[in-house]
Amino acid sequence: MIQTDICIVGAGPVGLFAVFETGLLEMRCHLIDALPQVGGQLSELYPQKPIYDIPGHPSVLAGDLIRNLEAQIAPFKPTFTLGERVEQLLPQADGRFRLETNRGTVVEAKAVVIAGGLGSFEPRKPALEGLEAFEQKGVEYMVRDPEVYRGKRVVIAGGGDSALDWAMYLSELAAELHLIHRRDEFRGAPDSGKKVFDLAEAGKLHLHLSAQLVRLEGGDELERVVITDRNKEEVAIEADALIPLFGLSPKLGPIADWGLDLDKRQIKVDVETFETSLPGVYAIGDINTYPGKLKLILCGFHEAAMMAHSVVKRVRPDRKSTTMKYTTVTGISGF
Repeated sequence: MIQTDICIVGAGPVGLFAVFETGLLEMRCHLIDALPQVGGQLSELYPQKPIYDIPGHPSVLAGDLIRNLEAQIAPFKPTFTLGERVEQLLPQADGRFRLETNRGTVVEAKAVVIAGGLGSFEPRKPALEGLEAFEQKGVEYMVRDPEVYRGKRVVIAGGGDSALDWAMYLSELAAELHLIHRRDEFRGAPDSGKKVFDLAEAGKLHLHLSAQLVRLEGGDELERVVITDRNKEEVAIEADALIPLFGLSPKLGPIADWGLDLDKRQIKVDVETFETSLPGVYAIGDINTYPGKLKLILCGFHEAAMMAHSVVKRVRPDRKSTTMKYTTVTGISGF
């Protein structure tokens, strides 16, 4: 069991900044996220997309913003559970909370902060014969550990940034790599697309454009991925693994069953404290709602700061003062 002051559900930009704000008030955080890396949508969907409304940055790439936030919170030594989704939130008799994930991880915290953006992300699955039968038997929708694919025959499907980035990465690990895309041009960054074409010309991967997934075949494990090529003819590819990377769709998921007051799939909060209808549970970022709500990263950062000053009264009830001085005066000291 992991014990902490605050468990933050969601490791996107707002969840990460909450570590900084609560860390200034000497509270420890553990973060849980269903994605295999921190950063939420910014890391998973558009790491190369520029963001223009972060104070002090005329323009900053989404991926760079996440890396900066990681560096900013490093002094506070947060801990993480990634690639797991919180299934249960259980209030305890002593006022603490017990959180359990889909993979059996248990976290006990004095307070919970939900910073899940638009909710947990679920992969967009292709309409493909035999797909469910081979899930976790060769079919995975995220790359959690690239080393799993070393020396294997791998098929990636998709044409966005994630598909291109993993095709480039796994071309150095896989014994044989195929990239399937339904169009002739990629949706991802042009530079990444060029690199993938270069890898194909160099024989590092097999590129199938204007192609479609048709069905999967095999016994107890995946053995073949059948596609149609640009001539509408079926081609069977011997494969140990298929990674369909068609993006993610947000779902509120188990949060909907936690007994919180909701308004159209968003969590209602007290605008002064950002506490939900369940005392000790807070919600910040895009997942919450209140009069005048703006879905901006900047506003989520503000909510994180306000939440920190409220939650410290619960986590550190013996603290004499919760007034925060300017960091230009106090500096930043970790644990």
